[in-house]
Amino acid sequence: MYTEYFKLNEPPFSLTPDPRYLFMSERHREGLAHLLYGVQQSGGFVQLTGDVGSGKTTLCRCLIKQLPPETDVALILNPRLTVLELLAAVCDELGISYPADAGSIKVLIDALNRRLLESHARGRRTVLIIDEAQNLQEDVLEQIRLLTNLETSKEKLLQIILIGQPELLTILKQQKLRQLAQRITARYHLLALTKNETSAYIQHRLLVSGRRDPLFTRRAMHRIYRLSRGVPRIINIICDRALLGAYALDKQRIGTAIVNRASRETRGILPWRRRLHITWMIGIPAAAILVIAAAIFLEPAGLSTLRRKAESLFGRSPQPSAAAAGQSSPIPAQQAYAGDSSNQAAAGGFSDPKPAGFLPESVEAAKAPDANVAQKPAGGDVMAGKTGTSLQLIELLTSASLPAKNESAFAGLYRLYGIQSAENASNIGCEDARSKGFECYFDVGNWLKLRRYNVPAILEIVLPNGRKRQAAIVGLEDEAATLAIGNREYRFSVSEINRVWDGSFIILWKPPFAKRLLSIGDSGKEVEWIRRALDAAEGKTPAATYSERFDQDLKQRVLGFQRRETLIQDGFVGSETLVRLTIAQLGPKAPFITRRTR
Repeated sequence: MYTEYFKLNEPPFSLTPDPRYLFMSERHREGLAHLLYGVQQSGGFVQLTGDVGSGKTTLCRCLIKQLPPETDVALILNPRLTVLELLAAVCDELGISYPADAGSIKVLIDALNRRLLESHARGRRTVLIIDEAQNLQEDVLEQIRLLTNLETSKEKLLQIILIGQPELLTILKQQKLRQLAQRITARYHLLALTKNETSAYIQHRLLVSGRRDPLFTRRAMHRIYRLSRGVPRIINIICDRALLGAYALDKQRIGTAIVNRASRETRGILPWRRRLHITWMIGIPAAAILVIAAAIFLEPAGLSTLRRKAESLFGRSPQPSAAAAGQSSPIPAQQAYAGDSSNQAAAGGFSDPKPAGFLPESVEAAKAPDANVAQKPAGGDVMAGKTGTSLQLIELLTSASLPAKNESAFAGLYRLYGIQSAENASNIGCEDARSKGFECYFDVGNWLKLRRYNVPAILEIVLPNGRKRQAAIVGLEDEAATLAIGNREYRFSVSEINRVWDGSFIILWKPPFAKRLLSIGDSGKEVEWIRRALDAAEGKTPAATYSERFDQDLKQRVLGFQRRETLIQDGFVGSETLVRLTIAQLGPKAPFITRRTR
C-alpha cells in the first residue's frame, strides 16, 4: 500500500525471515560464526538461543546459504513431533526412501544410517537443524542424542544444530538430559540490539528495499528502540505500522508522534485509556455539561466550535462542516500528530537535519570526481583522500564495466599471492585456486577478526536488490579499508562498508595436509607439522626431531595458541586453528593487510 508512496521496491519490515534483510550486528555476526564453527566440527551439538523475535530463524537461513555446496541439510521447523514422526521428517528432508507403513524406529534409523554412510563416502556432510527446539519432548531429545552415535571409526556422520528460545537452556540443565548437554560443542545466546544498532538496523532494511533518503527522524528511531527494547521483530512491527500511518497522513518523514501511535495500535491500546486519571474523570462529565449548555444557550455557529472541541475530547471524529467538506485531511488526524515538530517541519516544506549515518541524498552528489573516494590503478600507491560512501561502493559493484561475475575479486588475491593465471580468465575462483594448491576458507566475523587474520580476504557484499558481489580487501587501517574492485583500488570507511557487508569473507590459504581435524590420540606427520608450527608461532628454535603423537602436552599448547588468537578453546586442531597456524608460518612473506607500504 505504501511502497510506491515512499519509493520502496517492497515492504522493508516484513516478518518473513528473508536473509537479504539480515542485519549483521556484532552479536549476530558472533552467533553466525559460532554456527559455522560448529558445523565444521565432527559430531556433537551446536546450540543457538535467543528471545522471541531476536532473529534466530533469519540467522539460521543465512547459515544455510553460507554452507558449502557439499553439505546436505535437514531443516525441521515444527518439532512438536513424536520420535517416529521426527525420524520420518528427517528422512523426508534428506530424500531418504523408507516403507510407507514403517512403524518401527529401527527401520528409519537404519535407512538414515545407510544414507549417512553413503554421503560420507562421497565426501559430503549432513547437518540437521531443529528450530523452536524448546518444544521438543524429552524422549525426542534423547533420540536426537542417540543420532550422534551414528559414526565411523574416525568421525560422526551427523551434525545437529538446536535453535530455540531461552527455555531451551532450562530444559538442557535437567539431570536426565546431562548426556546431551555434555555433547554441545558450541553455544551462543543472541541478545537484542543496542540503541545505535537499532537505528542502523532500520536504515539497513530501508536501503535493501530501495530507499536511500532518510525516512525516520533520529528521535523517532531512538523512540523505536525504547518501545521495542531492541528486539528486531517488534522493531519491524512498529516500523511497518508507522509507515502505514505516515502514508495515511500524507507525511514524508516519520517522527516520534507517529511512532508512539503506531506502537499503541500494534499493542491494541487506545490513546485515551493510557492517559485516563482522576482529572480526566472529572473533566469528561464537565465537558458533557458544557455541550448541553451550549446546545441550549448558544447560536449554531458557536455550537459547531464547541462540538468539535468536545468530540475531540472524547476521541471521536467530528463531522466536517459544509465549508470544510473539500478539505483533504481530516481534523482529528492533524490534531493527533500535531505535537511532533518533525512532522510540522516536513509539512512546512523543510526537513530535519539528516540523521547521522544516512547516505547522501543524490547519486549526482556522490559522483563528484575525487570528492569522496581515493582510487588508483592496480599496482600503484593509494592516493591520499577522503573515504568513500556505501552508495559509491554500490555504484562501483553494479557498474556495467565490471565483469558480471566475481573473478576480479579473486584476481586481486592472485596478484598478492603470486598465483599465475591466464590473462582475462573467466573461471577464477575456489575451484581454480584448488587446482593451484590453494583452498578457500569461508568464515564470518567482523573487522577485529579480519585484523587477527591480517591477510587479504574477499568480502561478500549484499547489494540493495539482494544480489551478492565480492570485493577483495587489500589494506586495513584504523577507520578505513582499501578494496580492490576491477583493476583499481578504492578506500572506504569501515562504517560505510559495514552497511553492505554481511560479515562473510573468504581467505585463500595453502593447506599443509589433507586432514582437517586432529586431537588427542592422533599420530602421524600431521602432528609433527603442528608441533613445528607452534614452535614457529611461539618464537622457539626448531627442534631436531618432533614427536608424531598428539598427547596432553600438545593439547595444552594448542589451547594456549587458541587463547592468544581468540579462537574457541577446545584443544582440537580444526580448520580455523589450522588456517591460523598456516598464516603464522608465512612470516614476513605474508601479504599482511595492516602493513602495506604507501
